[in-house]
Amino acid sequence: MAYIPISLKNQIDRQDRRYCCYCQTSEANSGIPLTYDHIFPQSKGGKNTFSNVCLACYTCNQSKSDTTVALDPLTNQTVHLFNPRTQNWDEHFSWNVDFTKILGLTPVGRVTVITLKMNNPLVVEARFRWTINGWHPPSFPGER
Repeated sequence: MAYIPISLKNQIDRQDRRYCCYCQTSEANSGIPLTYDHIFPQSKGGKNTFSNVCLACYTCNQSKSDTTVALDPLTNQTVHLFNPRTQNWDEHFSWNVDFTKILGLTPVGRVTVITLKMNNPLVVEARFRWTINGWHPPSFPGER
């Protein structure tokens, strides 16, 4: 695991509000500490910088691993995974009608949903429970 300076962690925590930058899961809802994900992996030359590190839930981080590109099943194009520091979440993803599943709107969105297992059965069930209690989906007016 890479050492990330506390000042960088604090900057990331403020920006990301303790939510996974990929699946939008709140650390408070999940009860599991978020991880610091290198968007472009260190194993491939990625740096310890604000533009390359974001908060990710355990599932998204582990599923992503060092993957940076994947094949979109609809277009047959190989595209980069979503970059939360340079791309807008709402342009690539949306919620289904009951806010339990993330829909990929673009090739980038689709490959990210699939690769990161963003709709695994456990999180879909958790989102249902969070929604009926008013804790989900997250709302960041004018952001993300």
